[in-house]
Amino acid sequence: MIRALHFTGATRKTAEIPAEALPALYTELPAEDSLWIDLAVATPDEEARVLTQFLGVHPLTLEDITKPRREPEQGAHLPKVEEFEHYLFVVINPLPLDMRPGAVAADEAKVSRRTRLRLRPQLSAVLTAQVLVTHHYDDLPCAKAVWKHALRHHDCARHGPDYVFHLILDAIVDEYAPVVDAVADKLDRLEGRLFRRPAPAVLTQLLRIKRDISMLRKTLILEREVLARLIRGEFALIDASEAVYYRNVYDHLVRYAELTEASREMVSDLMQTHLSAVSNRLNEIMKVLTMISTIILPMTLIAGIYGMNFKAMPELDWEYGYPMALGLMALTLIGGVAYFRRKGWI
Repeated sequence: MIRALHFTGATRKTAEIPAEALPALYTELPAEDSLWIDLAVATPDEEARVLTQFLGVHPLTLEDITKPRREPEQGAHLPKVEEFEHYLFVVINPLPLDMRPGAVAADEAKVSRRTRLRLRPQLSAVLTAQVLVTHHYDDLPCAKAVWKHALRHHDCARHGPDYVFHLILDAIVDEYAPVVDAVADKLDRLEGRLFRRPAPAVLTQLLRIKRDISMLRKTLILEREVLARLIRGEFALIDASEAVYYRNVYDHLVRYAELTEASREMVSDLMQTHLSAVSNRLNEIMKVLTMISTIILPMTLIAGIYGMNFKAMPELDWEYGYPMALGLMALTLIGGVAYFRRKGWI
């Protein structure tokens, strides 16, 4: 589907226009006007019309944009930014589909690595002096939110496509905030459970969280590198007056990346704590069993000696032989418990 917003520079107005109203080439736009074209789950014909005929992007750019459709088993392209002759090409990974608030948790035993890769969306952006083209195969709340914002706030027509692109990046980065906070809260709860009663279920949850954090960390680090290049004045299509907005997005991204790194370290610490707690608990169990065995062993020895069937055993005919054997066993029990208590082992 092709959606288009027309920013009229002369009147500072924003209006949604049908796909049929798009000019044949972006060079036919008035100098003060700009466009935002959003390709949401576009067909190959729509991609060819906008990306090839209208913009004339490089074949390598088209290959990266359509990678999720052509190679679904490989997943989305990782974040990157490339500069071409007349446009800037940026790939960003929004929040994975299964990590968004309200998403149904998948069964870990049934989710393969390829399925996880397919759950990671890709937003591709082609930015020129007057046109912004965004492309995605998934339903992205960030694109919808910015689209509504641009229709309500006509100041976007005054700033240009690079300002609109900053709004999209800002919306994408803000999606990570509740997820990062939720991960931190979950780790705090697991820490309490871990000290109360370590169990295999806790370790399973820690492994699941570690996998999610690793995916978040990898994406945030790469997106941080993309934003770092956009704010340092490396590209002429990012106006110096708009770079301050990109720096604000970069600051948020750095914060979330640091929080994710802290959560990653906390997961590792909790896993080590879990292993130590399980080991200590096992040691306590082994200590109790060892003390029981140590106490029972002499009693078993006494019972074994007097359980032999030799005729020449004086105690067999003794009237107090049986009480004596029980008394020895009782003394052994009392002596063993007293010794362990004096040593502080029980």
